[in-house]
Amino acid sequence: MLPPVKKDRVITQLPQCFSPNAALHTKDGFHPQVKAMCQFQRTATVSFNIAKVIVVGDVAVGKTCLISRFCRGAFDKNYKATIGVDFEMEHFEVLGVPFSLQLWDTAGQERFKCIASTYYRGAQAIIVVFDLSSVNSLAHARQWLEDAMKENDPSSVLLFLVGTKKDLSSPDQLSQIEQEAIRLSEEIKAEYWAVSAKSGDGVREFFFRVASLTFEANVLSELERSGSRHVGDIIRITDNTDGHRRRKRTPQCC
Repeated sequence: MLPPVKKDRVITQLPQCFSPNAALHTKDGFHPQVKAMCQFQRTATVSFNIAKVIVVGDVAVGKTCLISRFCRGAFDKNYKATIGVDFEMEHFEVLGVPFSLQLWDTAGQERFKCIASTYYRGAQAIIVVFDLSSVNSLAHARQWLEDAMKENDPSSVLLFLVGTKKDLSSPDQLSQIEQEAIRLSEEIKAEYWAVSAKSGDGVREFFFRVASLTFEANVLSELERSGSRHVGDIIRITDNTDGHRRRKRTPQCC
């Protein structure tokens, strides 16, 4: 039996982008085919779908705090650096259809890259995180993306560039680094967001956007491959999860 979806995880409309000039999609709503399929699905057998999302970036940019703020609604400034990879499962209901994000929180330390990189493969979305108060972390974002893309098909992965610690930046500093971030996001075809895990500013909206776009991409991809098959075949039941949130910590790298 599938777990109940929290009322605040129900998505009925495509969430707006953060910055129209640095967005993956500027359309107002879901693709008509996706909406039609989901309307049919409401009267068909309940089904389930999952998207793998990997979160990469320098150590201490706030990857774990970002995920924890969304999944638990909590912020702890004393988080210890991630060792290897941590894992969260978050459930949604998109257009009436159950959907989940696997959030893979990867280590930012160089010595753990040999572990973290083994989990990059098969991602539907890549979130590259940098610190809005650190120009160096933004400069390193391109390399993190390149490393992650070595294990994935560039034509089938959604990319997000996320600046954290928005609350720590002065207006002038924020404006300056955001110009660079938007320029980079346009170059690498990523969607740019600025958030604060401490205050929660933009975090919920961002993850709803990730869930909505990955859901739509998954359905359209299956539609393209399956032709005229029924929605019950396209948005299929996956039995590799027990429906509960789980965390996984890998052993220390060699």
